[in-house]
Amino acid sequence: MATNPIQFIQQARAEVAKVVWPTRREVFVTTIMVFIMAALAATFFALVDLGIRSGLQLILSFFG
Repeated sequence: MATNPIQFIQQARAEVAKVVWPTRREVFVTTIMVFIMAALAATFFALVDLGIRSGLQLILSFFG
């Protein structure tokens, strides 16, 4: 069942030829969307962190 190196290269080229590569515009739009989602996630977690920190400070102020 072993494939010789020449057959392997031919099969690899055939598989690479089947790949649908994204256009430059698709790559650009996807990259922008990743940056936007990262910024939204960072903002969300910063706000959650701020809320948790404020809540803990409020709770701890009753005991201190």
